[in-house]
Amino acid sequence: MTGIKSVLETALYLAGAGVPVLPLRAGKGPFGNCRSCADNACGGRPNMKTPGRCLCPLPCHAWAAATTDPSVLCSAPWAAGWRRAGGVAYHPGGAGVTVVDLDDADAIAWARETLPPTRIVATTRGEHWIYRGAMRSANHVRPGVDIKSRMAYARWLGPGKGTVAELPSVVLALIVREESTRPGYVVDPSSPARATWDRSVATGCRHTESYVRTGLQRGLTRVLAHRESGAGSAAYGVARFLANQHAGCPGPCGLEALGEQIADAAVSVGVPVTYAHRAVTNGLHGVLGATS
Repeated sequence: MTGIKSVLETALYLAGAGVPVLPLRAGKGPFGNCRSCADNACGGRPNMKTPGRCLCPLPCHAWAAATTDPSVLCSAPWAAGWRRAGGVAYHPGGAGVTVVDLDDADAIAWARETLPPTRIVATTRGEHWIYRGAMRSANHVRPGVDIKSRMAYARWLGPGKGTVAELPSVVLALIVREESTRPGYVVDPSSPARATWDRSVATGCRHTESYVRTGLQRGLTRVLAHRESGAGSAAYGVARFLANQHAGCPGPCGLEALGEQIADAAVSVGVPVTYAHRAVTNGLHGVLGATS
């Protein structure tokens, strides 16, 4: 990055490397929406969670405005933002990476003991650990730790040091936080009936039916063994393991049907229905290239 003197030059450098960027105010936040976009009245940008119709040429909507298009970055509507910018932000998920944001010394110590080595960028209060692969963003996944990837932005603080590693399962698991189960919890009778897996939903699976059913049964046994606590996390781990088994298949492999059975097992030992399905979905979709 030597020789880059302005925030716009930095932004163009990053955009050229395929990293979506936007200007940040001196206070480290994105510029606010214009009057037309205030309170999301415009409907939002097409790449936000709820697709909208916003055609605003200004850098509204924070991370959703991030772009790699130099004609947008150098446009007149963005010029005022760059003149007043205190820094550059980027959209990690749009760049295909995840930032584990460590805010203090305790969080850094935890990361060094728990996470695999990767590229590290020093921040004002802590460190950013960068991994290859995108995931759902979440704040406060543990004391002093935030996850910034999809639908989020991070400050650009330099290239950092180290080699970027693949996104590990331990980071993906941080967003699957066990929810406490009330004493005497009773499974919701409206929970959907147990789904079944067979060849009709797995026409592109390269594994034998016996192999798939054996793996599923072992996974269900593992989930059902957590009758006191931990069934939600176990369901996440089983779903991720099964998705990994099918990552090389042309698909479809009927992973959604397998996932329904895993979620039902978790619900049967007291995990709330919504949480069980969220844990399984995160596990299945946490594996890049997994086929449904």
